[in-house]
Amino acid sequence: MTTLLIHRARCIATQDDAHTELKDASLLIRKGRIERIIPATENTEVEMNDLLSQVDEVIDARRHVVVPGLINTHHHMVQSLTRAIPKVQNAELFSWLKGLYPIWVNLTPEMVRVSGQVAMAELLLSGCTTSSDHLYIYPNGVRLDDSIEAAQAIGMRFVATRGSMSVGQSQGGLPPDALVEREDLILKDTQRLIETWHDTRHGAMVNVAAAPCSPFSVSRDLMRESAALARSLGARLHTHLAENDHDLAYSCEKFNCTPTEYAQDLGWLGPDVWHAHCVRLDDAGISLFAASRTGVAHCPCSNMRLASGIAPVRRLLDAGVPVGLGVDGSASNDGAHMVNEARQAMLLARVGRAMQPPEDRTNARGERQTFFGCDLGPAEMSARDALALATRGGAQVLGRPDIGHLAPGMCADLALFDLRTLGFAGGAVHDPVGALLLCASPQAAWTVVNGRVVVREGQLATLDLGPLLERHNRLARQLAIAT
Repeated sequence: MTTLLIHRARCIATQDDAHTELKDASLLIRKGRIERIIPATENTEVEMNDLLSQVDEVIDARRHVVVPGLINTHHHMVQSLTRAIPKVQNAELFSWLKGLYPIWVNLTPEMVRVSGQVAMAELLLSGCTTSSDHLYIYPNGVRLDDSIEAAQAIGMRFVATRGSMSVGQSQGGLPPDALVEREDLILKDTQRLIETWHDTRHGAMVNVAAAPCSPFSVSRDLMRESAALARSLGARLHTHLAENDHDLAYSCEKFNCTPTEYAQDLGWLGPDVWHAHCVRLDDAGISLFAASRTGVAHCPCSNMRLASGIAPVRRLLDAGVPVGLGVDGSASNDGAHMVNEARQAMLLARVGRAMQPPEDRTNARGERQTFFGCDLGPAEMSARDALALATRGGAQVLGRPDIGHLAPGMCADLALFDLRTLGFAGGAVHDPVGALLLCASPQAAWTVVNGRVVVREGQLATLDLGPLLERHNRLARQLAIAT
């Protein structure tokens, strides 16, 4: 299929610079690109009849809200196999990891492929069209290529990050020695992957980034050398940073500096870098991120699940830090629904503001007055702010100017949500875009990636989901029993 017409949408939220929202508009897609957005004033019967006769497929969008494809900036897809493991259901980050490392030792290439496609299916069905994945465990012949090939088969735009762990428990790190790799082999494989798969062209379906796992699982040398390698090959950098208080304490004890100072010292700040979580960034850290245009993957559900804290998202945005959303690992969320992630980001930001201590500010009359955090709680993040994080913000964090909003020439990545469903009742009649974030998080009716329909009328169109889930659940049981 080379041409697709999204016909007379109830509302198209373009997420362009002017935040344009169009009613009764149409969108013409040709060869994976948006060719035209046709406003209601140009939706004449003559022109529409002419277009209808020329395109390969028409989606009747009169009862749908259309948004840019949502963008997930941080994930660990293989963790779909270890959701809801009882012994770590109530654990914080370090205890959670120590409980799961012994299970992940038994991962196989098939498990990576199958769990990846399950995670991608869940994302696509929620309207997500681009996802990053941070695979940092490579036992038993596992390769990052397994994840990339899974993405190609299912039709997702994919940012594959070559994670790694090189400092095991015997050297003062967190992971068991059985899961760490030699640093020379890590760098060699990272170079191979970037040279084999990384595509920098407009509309690329695969990007690769260098992604040592975290300050508590790799050496300073690996961080420095990974950054130099990635930059020499035109690739981006990704890792975890300042996720919780234990992470902060580890950095202070081991490196005698804050996580941001650690990143700065190793060359891990810049417009080609994005860090996951950043819950414990202080004011100095936020300033460094803003000055260097370093990105943040905000993971609200995982941060709540592991009781890591509330990231200072409004302060980051106000300072000019690029911020996108990430669902994080399927074993720390334990879901991968991007609309729900955006909704949680919106709600958590409001709660976060309400928890701030009182501060003295000047009111509208120029008088000094004490304001409590709750004074600005609901205004801390609007529904449209959250949608921007999930679209434009994610594109900026991943360095992709060709996705994240709808305009002629942009990649044809978009999601359609049916406003006639139960969750929208009473909300869509007032504000379809606001209802998408404020009401119960819906599944996508249609998801289009690069002009290709991958979710059709609420069903995955590229793979048979039933057998995939059966195989996934068998492998999940097998993995747990092997421990």
